[in-house]
Amino acid sequence: MALRLESVGDRVFTWPRAGTLADDLSALAGQVRQLRAAGPLTGVGVAMPATLDARGRVTAWPTRPSWTGLDLAGVLTDLFGATPVRLADDGDLAALAEADELGCADLVYAGVGTGIGGGIVLAGRPVPGPGRGSCELGHVVVDLHGARCDCGRRGCVQAEASGPATLRRAAAAAGAPVTFDQLRSGFRDGTPWAVTAVGQGCAALAAALAGAAELVRPEVIVIGGGFAAALPGYVDEVARRLARLARPGHPPAPVRPARLGDRSSLHGAMLAARGALDG
Repeated sequence: MALRLESVGDRVFTWPRAGTLADDLSALAGQVRQLRAAGPLTGVGVAMPATLDARGRVTAWPTRPSWTGLDLAGVLTDLFGATPVRLADDGDLAALAEADELGCADLVYAGVGTGIGGGIVLAGRPVPGPGRGSCELGHVVVDLHGARCDCGRRGCVQAEASGPATLRRAAAAAGAPVTFDQLRSGFRDGTPWAVTAVGQGCAALAAALAGAAELVRPEVIVIGGGFAAALPGYVDEVARRLARLARPGHPPAPVRPARLGDRSSLHGAMLAARGALDG
């Protein structure tokens, strides 16, 4: 989790390893105390990788299952007191931030990292919007017989195109464990196992983006996230794969790398703190 106070800078901390919910909340409370001690707050924005209901309760977070059922909105209200707190899905907020940065009212965003995040902005507003769930691009099914996703289904684009999924596929093709640095150099050098592993992930992501674009007709498609940002040529490969899926008379939207790099969600949280989610 990253916390930001504009006049001070960034502070990043790591959740306790294999900690309990109590451990996590204790760590969070400690960070909030430090943040509040640095100066007055006028608003707080929180980007969450978990699924939240309309009341701000965690309904699913596969990597931290102990949070399921937590009244996160209530916890944050207790921690920040009278300071307004606005929380939303990290993919939705990343999309909002990239749209703001580009000055673009209609945009589809995909964030490729340890998972696949996503967001859609139409007429300058995130879709489906606060209190109505999030844009779960990572759980668009692209292969009915594909790999098992951490959500329990098979073939979600997250299970096919995330960083860990790509590294697993590369290791299987190479016949040995593969680090990210090895994948990056292999993809750069045209090594067959690396090109195949990355290409299959890009194809899966392109399929999900093609489906989203058929529904909302964005002006631009933006790809961000740490994995994509650190792998030169990744965005271009997705663009090529997406172009192959275009229907006659329906050219695909241009594909661009995220201008905010792997910090799109953080910038989106700042916009939320300023009231962007409230119009």
